[in-house]
Amino acid sequence: MSGPVPMVELWRGGMLESSHLGHAVICNAAGEIVEAWGEPEQLIFPRSSCKMLQALPLLESGAGAGLSEAQLALACASHQGAALHTGLVGRWLADLGLAEPDLRCGSHGPGDVEERDRLIRGQEQPCQIHNNCSGKHTGFLMLNRHLKGGPDYIEPDHPVQRAVRAAFEEVTAEASPGYGIDGCSAPNFATTVHGLARAMAFFAAAEEGGDARQQAAFRLTRAMAAFPELVAGEGRACTELMRAMRGKVTIKTGAEAVFVAILPEQKLGIALKIVDGGTRASEAAIAALLVRLGVLDPNHPATLKRLNAVQSSWRGFETGILKAAEGFPG
Repeated sequence: MSGPVPMVELWRGGMLESSHLGHAVICNAAGEIVEAWGEPEQLIFPRSSCKMLQALPLLESGAGAGLSEAQLALACASHQGAALHTGLVGRWLADLGLAEPDLRCGSHGPGDVEERDRLIRGQEQPCQIHNNCSGKHTGFLMLNRHLKGGPDYIEPDHPVQRAVRAAFEEVTAEASPGYGIDGCSAPNFATTVHGLARAMAFFAAAEEGGDARQQAAFRLTRAMAAFPELVAGEGRACTELMRAMRGKVTIKTGAEAVFVAILPEQKLGIALKIVDGGTRASEAAIAALLVRLGVLDPNHPATLKRLNAVQSSWRGFETGILKAAEGFPG
């Protein structure tokens, strides 16, 4: 096995100050590696980058047949907990005859500043709907109703998670060696960087008129691209970069510096992992790959915010630059 390679560097005063190493794979529709950096067979936890995989059983089963594109985007989201997100999740739960206590994702404060300040002013505590995974968990609840499972749908041996694991292993074309528990308490199944890229290529090649799984993948991919503000939120990389690519490419981040991309026009899938878990590096690396593939404008403000990103002092003058390492992506 080869090790990780330098992908992103921070330069200051003409000197290399910091370096981020990682692994990345680009796959075609046949699951074959088109290009790779580092070790394609490196085992990783995909974290939230695989939410579209976790949502497949919701549509394949027929449980989510009537869901809107906005709801599908939320099922794949790591949202900011803004009023836009919490309002839609709350209404979705109400439509199911369920409420916030039925969720099993736990509570955390919203990333959205306006909602955070509203809670503070009202002396309110955040609830589970503010959790960035509340859309995914509402999808789990909808699937659970269809499967007639018990209330603790996050347990690894629950019918919901068994369905998720089956879809995950089939689309990555790898038997997962195990799982870790994600921040939202749901199991997160391990796979290789290659397996994750292979899965993204499947989504990229999925057709509207295909079988149930292909139709599900097609709908989820297009919903995320159509509603980038629901997938993440204002100021976030997923939202801003998808807008910059005008809905032609779907991307999704995951904790600990995982990033994936789905390119339907080229029928390519990308997966990458920065080994030190640095988000700034995963955002720069995915931007570099998207620029190289011709789908992201290198001079777009959303790109320059993350790649070839000028670092400034608090007085506003240039101090350094965050850029792709020499030789990556080539």
